Amino acid sequence: MPVAAKGMGFLKIASKAIEGSMVRSSKKLAKKSPAPELPKGVFDKVSEAKSEFFTVGFAKTDIMPDDIPRKRYYIAGYRAYNPAKSVLDPMTTSAVWIDDNSGHGGIVMVSVDSVGLTDYDVNNIRGELSGFVKETGCRSLNILSTHNHAGIDTVGMWGPLPKSGRDKKYMRILYDGVIKVVKEAYAARKEGSLYYGKKETPEIQRDSRLPHVYCRDLTRLRFVPNDGSKEVWMLNFASHTENMLGAPIVSADFACYMRRGILETAGAESIHFVGAIGGLIRLKELDKDVVESTKIGGKALADTAVAIVDERKLEPKISLLRQEYYSPADNFVLVFLGSVGILKKQKYATGQGRVGLSVKTEMTYIQIGDLNMLLLPSEIFPELCYGGYLSAEDSAEQKSPDINPDPLIKIAGDDNLLIFGVANDFTGYVVPPNDYMLHPEVPFVTETKDRLGRNHYEETNSLGPATAQTIADTFRGIMESVRAAGE
Repeated sequence: MPVAAKGMGFLKIASKAIEGSMVRSSKKLAKKSPAPELPKGVFDKVSEAKSEFFTVGFAKTDIMPDDIPRKRYYIAGYRAYNPAKSVLDPMTTSAVWIDDNSGHGGIVMVSVDSVGLTDYDVNNIRGELSGFVKETGCRSLNILSTHNHAGIDTVGMWGPLPKSGRDKKYMRILYDGVIKVVKEAYAARKEGSLYYGKKETPEIQRDSRLPHVYCRDLTRLRFVPNDGSKEVWMLNFASHTENMLGAPIVSADFACYMRRGILETAGAESIHFVGAIGGLIRLKELDKDVVESTKIGGKALADTAVAIVDERKLEPKISLLRQEYYSPADNFVLVFLGSVGILKKQKYATGQGRVGLSVKTEMTYIQIGDLNMLLLPSEIFPELCYGGYLSAEDSAEQKSPDINPDPLIKIAGDDNLLIFGVANDFTGYVVPPNDYMLHPEVPFVTETKDRLGRNHYEETNSLGPATAQTIADTFRGIMESVRAAGE
């Protein structure tokens, strides 16, 4: 028997054993501790502005260990067991406090130069900030990641498997950094005005999977303090932060050079968030040298941000709704990695999906003035947000796009809905159902090619085919509550 066939046979046996183990675990968990019902989120609405101004504060700090490469830290991306050998630039975390002065309380948006943080870490940090939340009246604390594939592994999947790649010392550095910037952003708050604008970027993005649908805009929320001090720019852009292409070099990737460029050119501080990046959306290779490519990409984005001139002033009103929900975890490999401690993610016996287990996660809908924003825990495919699905003829298995959910902008009734990805959790790719394809013999274990010769890698790092509909249904429920509050 050929070696490849022997290897496939082993994978088939192993995958069936793991899946069977997860099914049995689900049944035991259902008897012992069935998933509790999740409460419906309440829309915290501010109907009228109570002030002429917002109050905004910003802070940033490095989140770097001081012993690279003496100690092994694993690069989070491209392959497992890729120890960092050097440092190009520091990973950072930054936070912005935004208050509409309505009396409802401020919100916090944190950006971390990491591949992602699961709700295990997010909720741990929230717990350590519970006193801060109580003292300040903070109504919403959100921790987002830049999905940086040149950073240190914060999830566990890129270490010396079967051991986790997470390092306790580094995670403490990260926790302390986030806590520090949240408190310092609050302490640095000033009155001023918020302006929203956007500009299409140069042709620097690429979409490696059909259909070629993605947001080309760099969006900017610009805070202008009344006292004439340094501005703060909140940026959203749809791209994997991975221009370093898996080099064993720690870096914040292009985000570092975008933020530096804005500070040098415009004298403004900036905080970076990613949009709908599934599919897979990233920057093109802009130079043969990955370091130069990274710097070029960052400069192009900084130049775009500085060039935004078409802005509108936002009214000081912030309304929001946070909704927890269960998402079926058909991907028994990811569930297994959680069961053995590699992934920090709790499973719940919901009886849904392939193995009867789900993960609990969350999404948050925020209105700032007339700007509508949706924070999602995933790397969602852009067509699920904006439309433009593959036809049946062009899909993997000739499935109709009619089986896909309504795009999120249609559910929102807003073509300009601003999507934030990898927010408050890290749950993987979200693939449209009509182009979702798994290996027929070893699903989730290895990627497969469809009848047109295209790879289906993203499915192996997704929760399962029901994820897209679950997100759409949850968001529809949010919008029903929002619209009911407006009646």
